Amino acid sequence: MNERDSEAVAAMLRARGYRIVPDEDDCDILLLNTCSVRDAAEQKAIGKAANLQHRKKSQPDFVLGILGCMAQNRGAALLDQLPDVDLIIGTQKFHQVPGYLDNLRAAREAGAPIGETLVDIGEETGSQNTIKDHALAERQVTAFVSIQQGCNMDCSFCIVPKTRGDERSRPMDEIVAECRALAERGVREITLLGQIVTSYGRRDYAHTDGVTPFVQLLERVHAIDGIARIRFTSPHPRGFRDDLVAAYGRLEKLCGYVHLPMQSGSDRILRAMNRPYTRDRYREIVEALRAVRPDMYFSTDVIVGFPGETDADFEQTRDLFAACDFDMAYIFKYSIRTGTPAATLAQQVPDEVKERRNQILLDVLQQNSLRRTAKLIGRVEEVLVDGPDKTGERFTGRTRGNRVCIFEAEPRLTGQLVPLKIERASVSTLYGALELAGVNG
Repeated sequence: MNERDSEAVAAMLRARGYRIVPDEDDCDILLLNTCSVRDAAEQKAIGKAANLQHRKKSQPDFVLGILGCMAQNRGAALLDQLPDVDLIIGTQKFHQVPGYLDNLRAAREAGAPIGETLVDIGEETGSQNTIKDHALAERQVTAFVSIQQGCNMDCSFCIVPKTRGDERSRPMDEIVAECRALAERGVREITLLGQIVTSYGRRDYAHTDGVTPFVQLLERVHAIDGIARIRFTSPHPRGFRDDLVAAYGRLEKLCGYVHLPMQSGSDRILRAMNRPYTRDRYREIVEALRAVRPDMYFSTDVIVGFPGETDADFEQTRDLFAACDFDMAYIFKYSIRTGTPAATLAQQVPDEVKERRNQILLDVLQQNSLRRTAKLIGRVEEVLVDGPDKTGERFTGRTRGNRVCIFEAEPRLTGQLVPLKIERASVSTLYGALELAGVNG
């Protein structure tokens, strides 16, 4: 979502005549879009901004802005550590950045002295509708589309409701029009984005014959000519009702890959986290999806060392983690986020225990991933060609299961679905050769 927000700001700036430069050393305006999910992310952003402030000594007109979640979380308090920052802009004000920069530059060109930092972290009705502009690279074949902002779930460990605000959905017609316009520009794969993407439109649209608004949106995007694949992130387990599970069996463009945050395999810890499902319900969802698509790929989020997590709680997490046979996982050691309910809980888990539990899950994940990728060797997988890899010598793309592939190809195949015979595999990457007789556009 931060990538999408940054791209939208870049597109809005380009529309105002600003030019995006490839090297930060060559810019006269630098905007840092920040994350607050973990304290480490904020500290990294603060360190980066502190180093950038020094440019003002040799470049007095250099403009430094802090955008996004950390700006929203800390606001003007950031000035205690970053006194020379020019802009602090929150998550509902991304669309105001071009105007603020225009005003700042006009004032300086008129000879006005460098003034106080502009801080805007206010809420704005309809702000979820402003992340709609795209700065597509040449022959870009994948794109993110923001459909929903904010979160009402109030998980006890999470600061997102504070940084992103209450749940707000965009109009369905506008989302569909955006996807159609992207298809006309050559985009073949759409990823729908939201804090809780499966909650899309639940207060704005009626359920029709048991079909939720989110699945209705999937159906409409599925009908767009030119779009070959659909993905979405990040959902919540409670959003996987019968209609969404069934959609994987009837919507061919919906890729067989699900990011399904688990967080814990202990019912006791899930309750403490304020996660409204049980380990059994989570397992039911995984099994239901695999019943519809046996080759379904799964990734997840897990937090180890949540306050009060015992060895027995962790063993339940490890058992469920292994049973679900994940292809990918983001495993986090719990970190205190000031202002969240979990921050004040007793029985904080020692760092060394968190580290040990984290490593255990990483080892399980590596074994799972190696086993899952090994099964693909010798098979032919459908791959969407993204374009040249970082070396420029070969090409890259992804399978429907979201596995990165490296292979030799011709530039003309960019944006096409190609059959790739897998010849070897690492934990996260597949290598193969095209079987061009089956190529289609």
